[in-house]
Amino acid sequence: MIKELFFVADVLDMKDTNKDDEKGFKMSPNTAHNIYTQNNVGIESPEKLITMLYEGVLRFNAQTKKAIKDGDIEKKSYWINRSVAIISELINTLDMKQEGDMSMYLVGLYNYEIQLLLKASINNEVKHIDEVNNVFKSLLEAWRETTDVAY
Repeated sequence: MIKELFFVADVLDMKDTNKDDEKGFKMSPNTAHNIYTQNNVGIESPEKLITMLYEGVLRFNAQTKKAIKDGDIEKKSYWINRSVAIISELINTLDMKQEGDMSMYLVGLYNYEIQLLLKASINNEVKHIDEVNNVFKSLLEAWRETTDVAY
């Protein structure tokens, strides 16, 4: 699973963004899943992929906390960047047309979490990472309940 999450973070740079003439970015909710399918990553469904992305943020944040405690600036930056890349991909895969209000809420929430991660990186404060982790644990739990994705 860890190996797949590293691949997930590496592939995040291969975003499929199509401009929609009036609404900004238009992306299919299955875009990320399609990218991974094309790259032969064995993920059963888009729902499972979102679960993996949430879990990835939590794992990368744990590594970030360790790097901060160890005073390792290089690793701290590396792991923060991985978490930010995943959260950015989560933003890019939101479907603003079908899930407008919920998508707008999640865009704001995800952007706030990115800000907290950047504050954690700049100030070497794990409290911001803990706050992000609390949000992503709640999101993961809610996602699992609504999608019936196995642990």
